[in-house]
Amino acid sequence: MGFFDYLYIIVAFLFAFMTFLIIKRNFESKFNENGERKDLVEKEMESK
Repeated sequence: MGFFDYLYIIVAFLFAFMTFLIIKRNFESKFNENGERKDLVEKEMESK
């Protein structure tokens, strides 16, 4: 395998890893430290 084959594999791995991190951070931002959805907690507090 040539240099560009290894480079392609590295770039594909980095792309997959960065995509995973973006999705993970987006998912984590929707929940508070207790595991409750932030948008639902705010609506419950407004209705009380």
